[in-house]
Amino acid sequence: MLDLKYVVDNIDTVIEKLNTRNGNFDYLRELVTLSDERKNIINEVEVKKAFRNEASKQIGILKREKKDATKVLEEVAHLGDEIKELDEKAELISQKIKDILLNTPNIPDESIPVGKSEDDNLELRKYGKVREFDFPIKDHVELGENLDILEFERAAKITGARFVVYKGLGARLERALMQFMMDLHSLENGYTEFIPPYIVNEDSMYGTGQFPKFKEDAFKLEGRNWYLNPTAEVPMINLYRDEIIDGTLLPFKYVAYTSAFRSEAGSAGRDTRGILRQHQFQKVELINYTKPEDSKNALESMIKESELVLQKLGLPYRVVCLSTGDLGFSMTKTYDIEVWIPSQNKYREIGSISNANDYQARRANIRFKRDKNSKTEYVHTLNGSGLAVGRTVIAVMENYQNADGTITIPEVLVPYMKVNKITK
Repeated sequence: MLDLKYVVDNIDTVIEKLNTRNGNFDYLRELVTLSDERKNIINEVEVKKAFRNEASKQIGILKREKKDATKVLEEVAHLGDEIKELDEKAELISQKIKDILLNTPNIPDESIPVGKSEDDNLELRKYGKVREFDFPIKDHVELGENLDILEFERAAKITGARFVVYKGLGARLERALMQFMMDLHSLENGYTEFIPPYIVNEDSMYGTGQFPKFKEDAFKLEGRNWYLNPTAEVPMINLYRDEIIDGTLLPFKYVAYTSAFRSEAGSAGRDTRGILRQHQFQKVELINYTKPEDSKNALESMIKESELVLQKLGLPYRVVCLSTGDLGFSMTKTYDIEVWIPSQNKYREIGSISNANDYQARRANIRFKRDKNSKTEYVHTLNGSGLAVGRTVIAVMENYQNADGTITIPEVLVPYMKVNKITK
């Protein structure tokens, strides 16, 4: 959530920057009026309360002196109702301000490209050489079905479209990648491991910015105010909701493994084949809590830590900086890692690493103190894929396929897989 005072004091600049997200944010001008109106009401309440307090003192003096206090009593008789009415009006205005801010995205960082869509993202670098195949390329669906390690028809029977059953060495490959990523981030990159709940409450969804804007996209549990976790970012950011952190302990570097659940609203007809875009998928997520002055450097460290996964797997990829038109709702800056998918002859997103600055911390009320005598400040939160496991499965299967339909296991995964090739 944006800082109200900053928005009101810099309304033209804020609107100009937010409009680069391809929206019209002139509605924010109402915040200036609402803020002034609320301030005037609060001042009026304070004046009335001060008058009531002074009158109470006079009434006490008059009664002690056995004098008539009727006139003073009449002057304050209706003040209680008036103050209550003004308080209620101020509360309504406060709620309206909050609703506006909750529905307003983060301000894009000045360093990112201005654009209308993903076509305007800026490529920063590439890693690895794209393999040239001397045989017809199979996609992961054909490879998986031929090797009897992926079941799509039975998954559809069990649940529906956009689900998969991993089988045999396919299941082991998914598990091996998860273990490899968790080991890499915890043992080499200095992260603390977590497995949080896969179900989150409504406050948690508001805290990270999924709600209210994307409420219709969430999977809600019937009869409860609970939702299936759309990404480990949600439970992990909300670990410290409504808390004040000891600033001497920052930064916190956490890595979490969860299943993630998304309705994929608006993606009808897109990536319907295979496991690229599913309702349920596994993900390893990196979370950083930092002091404000440290978050930019933390973002640069996190992108390198996520890239390391693909480097060790020997998979070609590229890194892009998202433009304002492709930026996520809660984020001020995002890097995407896109891995090479041979069957599609292009790079596809496999991870995003983002800085929210204090946007999520304001929504979730996560603060810190530099020492016991310091004032409270909002932390900065960052999250990143470390990586999306299912999409890594696709990349491994397709990039390491052989002419006979088998799949060579990347060397770094052999200790986890216990085999060096997937055969039927």
